[in-house]
Amino acid sequence: MVYNLRIDDLPISERPRERLLDVGSKSLSNAELIAILLGTGQGKGKLSAVGLGQHILQQLAKDQRDPLDVLREINPQELMAIPGIGPAKATTILAAIELGKRVFQLRPNQRAIIDSPDAAAAAFSHDLMWQTQERFAILMLDVKNALIGTRVISIGTATETLAHPREIFREAIRQGATKLIIAHNHPSGNTEPSTEDLDLTEQLLKAAQFLDIPLLDHLILGQGDYRSLRQTTKLWQEFGA
Repeated sequence: MVYNLRIDDLPISERPRERLLDVGSKSLSNAELIAILLGTGQGKGKLSAVGLGQHILQQLAKDQRDPLDVLREINPQELMAIPGIGPAKATTILAAIELGKRVFQLRPNQRAIIDSPDAAAAAFSHDLMWQTQERFAILMLDVKNALIGTRVISIGTATETLAHPREIFREAIRQGATKLIIAHNHPSGNTEPSTEDLDLTEQLLKAAQFLDIPLLDHLILGQGDYRSLRQTTKLWQEFGA
C-alpha cells in the first residue's frame, strides 16, 4: 500500500512546522527540517513526512558518510534515485542547500566593511543614487563595522520623504545592529541638506545616544554625488559621540 501522509495529518506535538515555531529551528532534527521542506511523505505503509526525511538521511549514509556532507554536493539524479524522491522534492531540497551555502558565504568575516563615507555611499548607491523619488534608507552594522544589511525605510514624493526615528531604530534592533548609518537621496542632485534634514539628524543622534546604537553618519546622495553630514556639519560634535 502506497499513499501520502501530510504533515497536517500528524498530531500537533509531532508537526515539524509547529515545533519550529514553538522551540526554534535549532531544536529540530535533520529529518524534521527535511520534512518541512517536503511537506508530504511517500512510501510503503504509513511513511510520514518525517519518516521520509529519516529515510533520505539513511540512504545518504549508506557509505558511512555524514548525510549532510553528502547533501552538500549531491546532484538531482542522485537525489531522485532515492525511493520517494521525484523532481519536485529533489529541487526543493537542492534549492534549500544552495540557499544555505549562500548564507554561509555571507558570514560575518566576509561581509563588506563600511569604514568610510565612500564605502557607505557605495553601499547605498543602488537604492538611492539615481532614484527619481526621495528614499530614506539605513545601513545596519555590527560592532566591527561589517555590513549586516540595508533597508529602504520610506519612499516619498519627488520633493520630500518621511522617516520616523521609531521606524529606523526598530529595524536596527530587529536585525541586531550595533551601529547605524542613514541616508536619503535628493533627486535633483543638489546634496545641500535642508532644515528638515538637519532636524531629523539631530533627533536621530539624540535617540542613538539613548538606545546606545551609535549613528555614524547621515549621507545625502543624488545624481552621482554625495555629502556626508558628519563631515560637513557640527551635529556630531554637538549631539553625537
